[in-house]
Amino acid sequence: MTRILIADDHPLFRLALVQAVGHLGGDIEIVEADGLESARTALAAQPGIDLVLLDLHMPGCHGLMGLVALRSEFPSVAVVMISANDDPHVMRRALTYGAAGFIPKRSSFSDIQAMLRAVIDCEAPLPLPLDDGADSAAEQDQQLAARLASLSPQQLRVLGLVAEGLLNKQIADRLDIQERTVKAHMSAVFERLDVRNRTQASVLLRSLEIADPSRSVAD
Repeated sequence: MTRILIADDHPLFRLALVQAVGHLGGDIEIVEADGLESARTALAAQPGIDLVLLDLHMPGCHGLMGLVALRSEFPSVAVVMISANDDPHVMRRALTYGAAGFIPKRSSFSDIQAMLRAVIDCEAPLPLPLDDGADSAAEQDQQLAARLASLSPQQLRVLGLVAEGLLNKQIADRLDIQERTVKAHMSAVFERLDVRNRTQASVLLRSLEIADPSRSVAD
């Protein structure tokens, strides 16, 4: 049996993904989540999940940070990103930070199924050919991805809460740990990311944010 977690905060699109996955054939079990925390809970409660379809702009994800966090906490689970942003540069970045594939939300039903089959069968994950020409931004992404990969799951959770603007005391309350433990995690994070303070760390994290075209249009 293949277990697939569909994590998207848009009910209608999540339903469309459920239908696409359900028509793949074979023995497939579908689990749903509508936020990063509920996705974490599902993965922890059901260790047999093989694949996550993760909305890039879902609450709590902070762009690619959600991908990095899930890959750190559940390294055996493949993560495919879902997004209304189909910029090839964004797709390449997602793959650099550990995605097994990238599915644009504008994809047809049959294209979504084909991409999912490719990932399940461990075939090439790319939906489009990407230009890997000289790109200093790509090199920076690779360096940051390596630094983030050196952090523990708990350090990444602390970093994610920093991205939300929480103070050390608030982070301690959220994670049910001592404030001094948060400070110890922050010191380790600063050292591994080669930053001096929360402000520099926040600037670095903002580079992981990806614009959501659907919300930009709505605004």
